[in-house]
Amino acid sequence: MFLTISTTGNPERPATDLGFLLHKHPERAQAFSTSHGTAHILYPEASVERCTAALLLEVDPVALVRRGKGKGRGGAPDAALAQYVNDRPYAASSLLAVALAKVFKTALHGVCQAMPERAAAPLPLRIEVPALPARGGAGLVRALFGPLGWETVEAEPVALDGEFPEWGDSRYVRLVLEGELRLADALNQLYVLLPVLDDAKHYWVAPDEVDKLLRAGDGWLAGHPERKLITARYLSRRWGLTREATERLELVRLAEAEGLDVEDVDNAVDESSDTEERPVPLAEQRREAILAALGVAGAARVLDLGCGQGQLVQALLKDVRFTEIVGVDVSVRALTVAARRLRLDRMAERQAARVTLLQGSLAYTDKRLAGYDAAVLSEVIEHLDLPRLPALEYAVFGAARPRTVLVTTPNVEYNVRWESLPAGHVRHGDHRFEWTREEFRGWAAGVAGQYGYGVEFAPVGPDDPEVGPPTQMAVFTRTEATTDETLKEVTA
Repeated sequence: MFLTISTTGNPERPATDLGFLLHKHPERAQAFSTSHGTAHILYPEASVERCTAALLLEVDPVALVRRGKGKGRGGAPDAALAQYVNDRPYAASSLLAVALAKVFKTALHGVCQAMPERAAAPLPLRIEVPALPARGGAGLVRALFGPLGWETVEAEPVALDGEFPEWGDSRYVRLVLEGELRLADALNQLYVLLPVLDDAKHYWVAPDEVDKLLRAGDGWLAGHPERKLITARYLSRRWGLTREATERLELVRLAEAEGLDVEDVDNAVDESSDTEERPVPLAEQRREAILAALGVAGAARVLDLGCGQGQLVQALLKDVRFTEIVGVDVSVRALTVAARRLRLDRMAERQAARVTLLQGSLAYTDKRLAGYDAAVLSEVIEHLDLPRLPALEYAVFGAARPRTVLVTTPNVEYNVRWESLPAGHVRHGDHRFEWTREEFRGWAAGVAGQYGYGVEFAPVGPDDPEVGPPTQMAVFTRTEATTDETLKEVTA
């Protein structure tokens, strides 16, 4: 993974001043350890007339997999080899952006005590990235960098194979940027736009990423014509974070237009007397719908199958109607996070006796799960490959056989209402499918008929008259007349 930054100069303003601005001496090759490999800084040329600084990121694929736990491009559980053999050591991505932020941290902030006037002034810059993944092609590269003051934006597609031109171009481009910009501005643009063009991040996008985006985008992002796309991709399409960033950027844009500070624009609400009702997140609406359905079913002993990090288990514990709660997940890491969320190590003995966390796969029958009043599969089935779904159906409805089963899953028809979700994309990169309301009802009716359950359906979230709700829920109730012998005949 490689990037070069070049500038030109003269005896009065030598090009080697670039070393001062980057805080890296041109006469020394330096190495910096990162969480996924080693970043090398070297200067292929350093003279009065021309100076080039090169950043070479040597990625350790094994370290990347170990730290990422299989997340990111090539990290799907059914693509184990792709976790180690992929483009990440060679193509510019969020890995290179993180390395930029680490080795050029002071330069990104525009600070140079030795030459403050040079740091504040535009420089003649040439930036080259030999291999840049561009999901959207060369046109998108030009659309992102073109409005930022560069005189030249070259995005030359890289052929799949030079010996076979009929195969066409790959999704990679060779990027060349030329123009007079502040070095800090150029670095911040790269920090944001490299992962945007790759449309993937190798790490979990936390809420503090909004602050990082606004800090790096200060002065150029608020007025960028592709602001929505940049924001959505940078934040990995986490819609709550994207909405927050969009609102804050709009304030910045308005403040710039009026020549005011952001604080002076955002003063319409007195927080001490703010009574406006804020929208309830969909995840919270989903948990409330599940708790209400469990209450109607009269369930006391509940399974949370695919409990993840324990948000639903935590909500169930707050309700004294649920006397025994079991969270099950295949991921030991997720169960560890759930235990921390629940503070099991500090929980009172009586409260701790109500909850159990189990490691297990829903694709296999498990005697520990039999005999419960209800089971919840909240946003679980869409993470399974369709050929594996019958195994889950039998494990839950055929073997465990709780009296009530609640299943929630996204309604793909509602996706058109998400403004920042590209057409044809699912809501999460790990979703193997997303069903329409008709498809979900057909599946649920088939399962209910096969295993001796009745089923009813309920919307979760705003029920759009055209496309339905964002989440659909099926409530399965076991038919008491169904005996074990009848079940054997049906499933034979």
